[in-house]
Amino acid sequence: MTPDRLLGAVGAAAGAPVASSAPAAGGDINRALRARLSDGRELFVKYRPDAPPGMYRAEARGLAWLAEAGGPRVPAVVAVGDDAPPRFLALEWVERGAPGPGHDEELGRGLARLHRAGAPGFGLDQDNFIGSLPQWNAPAASWPEFYASRRLEPLARRAVEDGRLPGRFLAGLERLRALLPDLLGPSEPPARLHGDLWGGNAMTGADGRPVLVDPAAYGGHREIDLAMMRLFGGFSGAVFSAYSEAHPLAEGHEERVELHQLYPVLVHVCLFGGGYARSAERILSRHAGAG
Repeated sequence: MTPDRLLGAVGAAAGAPVASSAPAAGGDINRALRARLSDGRELFVKYRPDAPPGMYRAEARGLAWLAEAGGPRVPAVVAVGDDAPPRFLALEWVERGAPGPGHDEELGRGLARLHRAGAPGFGLDQDNFIGSLPQWNAPAASWPEFYASRRLEPLARRAVEDGRLPGRFLAGLERLRALLPDLLGPSEPPARLHGDLWGGNAMTGADGRPVLVDPAAYGGHREIDLAMMRLFGGFSGAVFSAYSEAHPLAEGHEERVELHQLYPVLVHVCLFGGGYARSAERILSRHAGAG
């Protein structure tokens, strides 16, 4: 992909030519640019030469869906190029800053508002991606059914086929599936989820307030967002305390954290293998028992 071709496509989609650009940090999956348009707007442009069709359009729709909820700020979508290469997503540029007073409490309360905004069901009307992996969102009648069939099983099968997990993992997952209605706690309405809420996807804007980026949004159980936040750290106890005050969790939620971490662990198994595979096997063994 030539820079001129990409910048020309961004300018055409955004309604003003790109006047200047410079590389920006884009994470493990995407490359990124900071682009200034001739009308003065600054954009964060993420792209990758091999981006699959639909990846950036799905992310744009997810950002818009989260923005409707009145939760933490998410970047505004400026333009999407997804019908043919060069594929890209152009967002408003969010200048980073230091956390202001009450930042963590604001994040916790904002996340509670996001979850309370709800979703039509468990799933979404489109599939999307988590990192570079496909994420299947066909609706299911209950959270245990959705979690097993749309989250755990597809990634477990992929990991086994790729040789990253042993075949016995699938048998253990079948045992776990039968137990999930009891293990995943009382029924709750579907929450509006960020879907990939680890510390790297939460930043602070120049105004000192929280901003969420790079969602893998869908309707699901709110505890999975919170469990992912605990998996890799980066969030203070004040965030969780403020969340719990605004939107108290059901009894036994602490015992369900590890089960809800199994999905992001399997994501990392598929992407990186290694120690993540051992973590997935330990979680499965603890909750489904030995075969």
